[in-house]
Amino acid sequence: MRDGGHGVNTAKNSHCFRTKPRKRAPSEPPGAVVLGGDYQGLGIVRSLGAHGIPICVVDDEFSIARHSRFTTYGIRVPDLHDEETAIKTLLSLGEHLDLRGWVLFPTRDEQVAALSRHRSELAECFRVPAPVWDTVRWMWDKRNTYRLSKQLSIPFPETWFPETVEDLEEIEAPFPLVLKPAIKEHFFYATRSKAWRANNKKELKELFARAVRITGPGEMMVQDLIPGDGRHQFGYCAFFKDGRPIGSMVSRRMRQHPYEFGRASTFVESIDLPALETLSERFLQATNYYGLVEVEYKLDARDGQFKLLDVNARTWGYHTLGTRAGVDFPYLLYLDQIGRPVEPRRGIPGVSWIRLLTDIPTGFIDMASGRTTPRDYFRSLRSFHSEAVFTRKDLLPALVECALLPYLYVKRGF
Repeated sequence: MRDGGHGVNTAKNSHCFRTKPRKRAPSEPPGAVVLGGDYQGLGIVRSLGAHGIPICVVDDEFSIARHSRFTTYGIRVPDLHDEETAIKTLLSLGEHLDLRGWVLFPTRDEQVAALSRHRSELAECFRVPAPVWDTVRWMWDKRNTYRLSKQLSIPFPETWFPETVEDLEEIEAPFPLVLKPAIKEHFFYATRSKAWRANNKKELKELFARAVRITGPGEMMVQDLIPGDGRHQFGYCAFFKDGRPIGSMVSRRMRQHPYEFGRASTFVESIDLPALETLSERFLQATNYYGLVEVEYKLDARDGQFKLLDVNARTWGYHTLGTRAGVDFPYLLYLDQIGRPVEPRRGIPGVSWIRLLTDIPTGFIDMASGRTTPRDYFRSLRSFHSEAVFTRKDLLPALVECALLPYLYVKRGF
């Protein structure tokens, strides 16, 4: 069924796809276009492919989802970061492969923003489940996120919004502090970091000046550093519609990489924590949210409060934990998009997910630093329920990922 993972475009014509459309059976359901082919995208492919839904994976990197047995078309394009280029590519691809009525699944924040801002144009060909821009803007820019959180009495770390280096003098708070971007994409792709730690005022000024050269003025925030590693971080995951969760799950990060400001989870468990459901639903209702979402929190042991960090308006890295916990998030969204009824469901606690590729080095670092013991770490390796990439039913993506390790290390820092 797979087309072979090709379809690379030429330099002269960025929309000259070599992949040929295939003949469709009259009874074939609408397909799905997955933007991004790493393990997160692979999880969407497997979720939908298991139900017989045709899949087109579109990526601008060497990735693994194109090699899944569930992938119908695997397309590599030059650029999905630039908004205008990404939209033109999607529309051209939709016309070339006749993807009319297929559901779009973004996996990165800039893709959500692009789909949201070009909904009407894209909707002429695709089903677009990304929230409208009036909703997305509350998640896209953390200045908006925290402003709304304050209005809704949702706790978040104390945060300052300096415009210049001189403004840093007005911050009276104990160190260490965190320097993080209001808009992640402008900082993350240049530094491969979510945030920087500043241990003193001199370091804060130097890092701030360096960051502003990347993002431009006004986009860097200074934030109180909540003590603790990934074990203090929690997530509310949902398919949210009409002011309520259709599917939901609460999770706890047990390990992440890097240790302090994790770019991604490496070991996660589903838990029962109603307090996070209450806080998250308050935020999502206020923004009239529709779609898949992960709301991230960190527990501040100093005052016992769960403090909101981020809201991700898309699938998240460990979303396949939901399938094992009884909530298949991508499939729920797909069913709703094609007009099929969806029964509400809630994830069961006590289910665990791991990404061995990053968790094993993370575990050894944690053992070397004394954050965990060898006994505790190896016990967790014997008890997980779901692995991010490896499964005997679809083995090739795991083999390809092993071959891509040098590329992934250079591209993403692991």
